[in-house]
Amino acid sequence: MQTIKEIQDEIIDEFSMFEDWEERYQYMIDLGKSLPLIAPEYKTESNIIKGCQSKVWVHAELDNDKIAFTADSDAIITKGIIAILVRAFSNQHPKDILDANTDFIDQIGLKEHLSPTRANGLVSMIKQIKMYAIAYQTQIQ
Repeated sequence: MQTIKEIQDEIIDEFSMFEDWEERYQYMIDLGKSLPLIAPEYKTESNIIKGCQSKVWVHAELDNDKIAFTADSDAIITKGIIAILVRAFSNQHPKDILDANTDFIDQIGLKEHLSPTRANGLVSMIKQIKMYAIAYQTQIQ
């Protein structure tokens, strides 16, 4: 099983292969298309990320002391963003998610190439993932 850091390093390497942001946006869109879809019953108001311009749903389940995330969005770029986060943090132990650094977002240049509202949404997505980790961490202690 890969660590969060190893997955983040992989993502950084993948993004560094692209010459410009047009190619990176296309890659994010492709990542969004490959995102494992959230089950329809989890597309509820309680799973919507607050602070996002578009609708983003994130659901988490604890499985063998690891959190599995599923997500969806009604916007293609946002779907790519949440796909990156799901890839980095899904199937990891809650404590590892809480301890994880999110500098890889800056290293791939994502924040600086998002509109202010999308950047706020990104912060909200990370915050929600960490909130799930806090909730599940208390259950397994």
